[in-house]
Amino acid sequence: MLLERLTGLIAFARAGSMGSFTAAARSLSVSPSAVSKSIQRLERHLGVPLFTRTTRSLTLTPEGRDLHERALRLLREAEAIEQAAMSARSEPSGNLRVAASLPIGLHVIAPALPAFRKSHPKVTVDLRLTDRMVDIIEEGIDVAIRIGDLADSRLLSRSLAPYRLCCFASPAYLAARGAPLHPDDLAGHDLVNLRYQSTGQSFRWPFQIAGHEIELVPTASIVVDVSDAVLVTLAAGGGIGISASFIAAPYVTRGDLVPVLSAFAVERHNITAVWPESRRANPAVRAFLTLLQDVFQERLTATASLSEEGRHVAGARNQTTQGFPS
Repeated sequence: MLLERLTGLIAFARAGSMGSFTAAARSLSVSPSAVSKSIQRLERHLGVPLFTRTTRSLTLTPEGRDLHERALRLLREAEAIEQAAMSARSEPSGNLRVAASLPIGLHVIAPALPAFRKSHPKVTVDLRLTDRMVDIIEEGIDVAIRIGDLADSRLLSRSLAPYRLCCFASPAYLAARGAPLHPDDLAGHDLVNLRYQSTGQSFRWPFQIAGHEIELVPTASIVVDVSDAVLVTLAAGGGIGISASFIAAPYVTRGDLVPVLSAFAVERHNITAVWPESRRANPAVRAFLTLLQDVFQERLTATASLSEEGRHVAGARNQTTQGFPS
């Protein structure tokens, strides 16, 4: 089999899984035109159309669907050969493809990459930040960091350090409007909230009150769809908002924000690193998992003080939920 046919089959397998030449090209680290031309050559050789193309969509033809699973097996075998070769080397090396959400990638992973590269100079890191739930097997991702419940039983996983969801505001806003002592008091304040891009739904604010977790959907005066924009707005005096502690930590350190209602903050344990079984013995993956464990633990230690801030203001009001909206 000619090399260009193998290349075409790999491009076809990835494009069929991702539904886009552009996405397939990004996962293969080539140009979209290279993927398109490679698949066109494959179609000419096979004598059948593999995709139905429109300006807005790319779908497999009946012939393409029949061949796609076989092409995927070929791609998996090629990746298995690559992983076996990497595993034979004790020193981490090669290209490491990492997927994460924008907040985690920006605030936790990206700052740690220079030190990781210094320790493992033969590893190149391809960090991909998206709120989309990637299929790490079909898209060739080596490690992904996810928030929420895991549904893919094909993946190996490791829980990372917990974090807290806490309210924050700028010192200037609190000086002008005062600090709420209980979540009930938020009704009298300007609030800033996050709207999820994927669903359009507003973030529900959780609070721990008298041993129970209760959620509030605030009436916000400002709504944004990126978590960092919430903090920028708060730092500019926009009101009170809620954020994960690992995102807010730099703002608190600089004095741009202070914790509010932290006695009612909620702890979460749902950040997980996942990777395919085929990457189990990959030295670069093992080294990166160690990095993740270390940096999340550092973040936990750095933001632990946020959970203590303001506990003395809870007082007797922490024993009642009267008037709190459910």
